[in-house]
Amino acid sequence: MFTTRPELTGDVGMVASTHWLASAAGMSVLERGGNAFDAAAAAGFVLQVVEPHLNGPGGEVPILLWSEADQAVHVVCGQGVAPAAATIERFTDLGLDMVPGTGLLAATVPGAFGGWLEMLERWGTWRLRDVLEYAIGYAERGYVPVPRILDTIATVAPMFQRDWPTSAATWLPGGQVPPRGAKLTNPVLARTYQRVIAEAEARASTREGQLAAARDVWYRGFVAEAIDAFCSGTPWLDTSGEPHRGLLTGDDLAGWSATVEQPVTYDYHGYTVCKTGAWGQGPVFLQQLALLSGFDLAAMGHLSADWVHTVIECAKLAFADREAWYGDTEVPLATLLSKDYNDARRALVGDQASRGLQPGRPDGRTPRLASAPVAGSAAGAAGGVGEPTVRADGRTHGDTCHVDVVDRWGNMVSATPSGGWLQSSPTIPELGFCLGTRAQMFWLEPGLPNSLRPGARPRTTLSPSLALRDGEPWLAFGTPGGDQQDQWSLNFFLSVVHGGLNLQAAIDAPAFHSVHFPSSFYPRDCRPGAMLIEDRVGADVIAELRRRGHEVDVQGPWTLGRISAVAREGHPARGGVLKAAANPRGAQGYAVGR
Repeated sequence: MFTTRPELTGDVGMVASTHWLASAAGMSVLERGGNAFDAAAAAGFVLQVVEPHLNGPGGEVPILLWSEADQAVHVVCGQGVAPAAATIERFTDLGLDMVPGTGLLAATVPGAFGGWLEMLERWGTWRLRDVLEYAIGYAERGYVPVPRILDTIATVAPMFQRDWPTSAATWLPGGQVPPRGAKLTNPVLARTYQRVIAEAEARASTREGQLAAARDVWYRGFVAEAIDAFCSGTPWLDTSGEPHRGLLTGDDLAGWSATVEQPVTYDYHGYTVCKTGAWGQGPVFLQQLALLSGFDLAAMGHLSADWVHTVIECAKLAFADREAWYGDTEVPLATLLSKDYNDARRALVGDQASRGLQPGRPDGRTPRLASAPVAGSAAGAAGGVGEPTVRADGRTHGDTCHVDVVDRWGNMVSATPSGGWLQSSPTIPELGFCLGTRAQMFWLEPGLPNSLRPGARPRTTLSPSLALRDGEPWLAFGTPGGDQQDQWSLNFFLSVVHGGLNLQAAIDAPAFHSVHFPSSFYPRDCRPGAMLIEDRVGADVIAELRRRGHEVDVQGPWTLGRISAVAREGHPARGGVLKAAANPRGAQGYAVGR
């Protein structure tokens, strides 16, 4: 099969991410003796600078990692929580029936900094100064932005100039959209990170002490103070059409910390796939596997109409359960992943495309769905190479970056940083970054697993993946793409496991996804029965899918997904081989290694 690039192989280290500068920074760390955790953090901070339309310091990061020392998979939850003042009543008193998709009301505690530093302190070896050197350098000296950054800035420029002048000051130098080919800088962000380092080093001399002190500076020091003052100050326009102040306070930041958790797992054809808990959408990947375990995909033929139809129909069932059961609460995952439950659910997959949203009844419970997702076409526009669909008011469908790392000692990391993108809310002028809008994923309807409540994590779409093969660490992978993440990454996984493709060929293979269920992004729209697919799958497959009742939205040949992946084939210190691959769509993802 033709591939756009080779599958990389080596035994020193591999880094794959959604931007070549982040991959290069991570590989530089590995070459200088750092481990996968040091490299992933360095790459993650670089992504905040060079993909600012997809993530930022005000965002969040879930991380899956394999520690060779622990011989275990861990989840680091860098997803912040809703403010103490964020109640459903507070929003309904403002006349709102949805959390706005932009502005300060949708902010949760910015968890990315805490997540990265939790991983660094427990498993890394580098000091914070060395890890942040790359990101500070790009923020200070500049980098040439990819065209989509400039397109995003151009789209929201009138709104910035009219309503968010602090963002205009950051992203419209001289009052203009930066010209293509010119370097983009963020000196205020560089100074923020330099001050965090200086204050941390003044408080502690050891690596671990400095990392702990840096977290304290961020969540209880000048960063938290600036966020508190900004949220309680000027009201800012958001997608509701009205200006609002924020609800986030310094006390909210001071009371939060990243957590380390056990993964949720599912065994499938000799592979053990590890995901976050159901506070995110990660287990929906596992539910799809549980449904697919009763079909012979290999016999259907890779990307045949039977294959695509079966995967899409299983996705509809799994995501219906996501809508009914997932949230930062008690979720019946053991039943949702059980054989008996999935045997019964699998019987709902027929020869024709289903149109209804059909959650199951785990343990006899009655499912409850949010009342009124909006029927429309916006959810279907979220496809293009995992980039956000950005409107002039800053409203964004889809988002996110991704990075995977494996090192010479066998450690592995899969991380999906997101949120706090430049168009999410006004820039905090003292800090050089804006807050995220992840609270838009809560419902303002009481009694749902994902209903807004103070201190809860929104049911995020961010979904890194790590898989073991015959009990040994094997594959770290993931993609941006909002609700599509656990469809695109599943397509990739199935192409490797059942299609027999190598990592690069599986990434290059034609991609598809369903938009049948409610979007996680404001205004929570859906397109029952609809799916998107790249035209390279073939006219005969598309025609057969339509005959089966799918509403097929045919996309360009290289438009869906931004997957990256790294793999271990044995232990690199004992003759094993490391592998990596990255997405060619959008012309910016890259894998590096040797």
